[in-house]
Amino acid sequence: MSFRDLTVESLGGVTQRPARSALTAIGTVLGVGTFVAVLGITATASSQIDSRFNSLMATEVTVEDVSHEKTGSSNLAFPQDAGRRAEALNGVQHAGVYWSVQLPQQDAVRSAPVNGGNIGRVQVVAASPGALAAATPSVSEGRVFDDWHDTSEQRVAVIGSSVADRLGIATLETRPAVFLGDQAFTVIGIMDDVKREPDMLLSVVVPHRTALGIWGPPRGNAKMLVATDLGAARQVASEIPLALDPAHPDYFVAEPPPDPRSLRSSVTNDLNELFLLLAGICLVIGAVGIANTTLVSVMERVGEIGLRRALGARARHIMGQFLCESSMLGVLGGLLGSALGVLSVVGVAIFRDWTPVVHPLTVTAAPGIGLATGLIAGLYPAWRASRVQPVEALRR
Repeated sequence: MSFRDLTVESLGGVTQRPARSALTAIGTVLGVGTFVAVLGITATASSQIDSRFNSLMATEVTVEDVSHEKTGSSNLAFPQDAGRRAEALNGVQHAGVYWSVQLPQQDAVRSAPVNGGNIGRVQVVAASPGALAAATPSVSEGRVFDDWHDTSEQRVAVIGSSVADRLGIATLETRPAVFLGDQAFTVIGIMDDVKREPDMLLSVVVPHRTALGIWGPPRGNAKMLVATDLGAARQVASEIPLALDPAHPDYFVAEPPPDPRSLRSSVTNDLNELFLLLAGICLVIGAVGIANTTLVSVMERVGEIGLRRALGARARHIMGQFLCESSMLGVLGGLLGSALGVLSVVGVAIFRDWTPVVHPLTVTAAPGIGLATGLIAGLYPAWRASRVQPVEALRR
């Protein structure tokens, strides 16, 4: 039997029962479609990581004061002009020192000294104007404090919107005050969002020089927040300890942002492992469907097989025909699944406002995966068909 005759006979067997053939190919369509969609959506999502990473994390450097570990002193190692020194470096937009203030145990945060809005323990953050600018806050009402408030040690505060709700502060027109223990601070701004250091939204933020005058230096938890230009973060992180204290650069540890390539690789690997498992399960289900339907077809076509054998067809011809039929169903499922997967990637990208990314190798490999699935699924049914004896088949 020539290859052309084998193909024509197999095509006739597939098209003889179109509804069954379509249902048989659904498993492969879903498996291959999931395979293409998984790889395409993973590549599309990975391509977005760089832009999101670069827009925020890649421009952030944190500097920690570790002088207390080396000297045992609780004094602040950051110089008074730490922000100005850092901002003098090329690529730095804003920089400033901040730390969590350790209030006495009996102190509480309240909106009145006696009976109003007591909310107990709330984090109090001392921050320089540069640190607030680096955090990039969004203010729903009022304003943030500036250099004048800081240098003149004004008792002003900026609070997060959730803290304002708990204190019952709905407007700044009445010039509300928040009491930190027995110290009153005028609330001049309410933040509803920050791009960096989200803990500030749950805190009362006060000028750092005011905090130094009232509560003294921090106890080993001072940090500097630095916002940089895109691509300058790692260079700034290597230079800033020396800029802050040329005599003791080891008093500071600068943390540059992680490498976006390793982050993207990690995310891609995690997504691939998870969703390729799902695609493999769908392909197994599709292979079982093809095998089951082909086996049922063999049982239903025993008379046809016996007639072919009686007319001279050999066992290998019968086996080849059924293998070719299951392969055709696999290729058909691979083509439809590939198209379905690409459409899924494009749909997700449009919905998320992304740029769709599908590797050409993924699309070209899909029909081959369908073919392999069909071949593997058709091996046993084709072998069963080739074992049918002509005399026994014609008796039925």
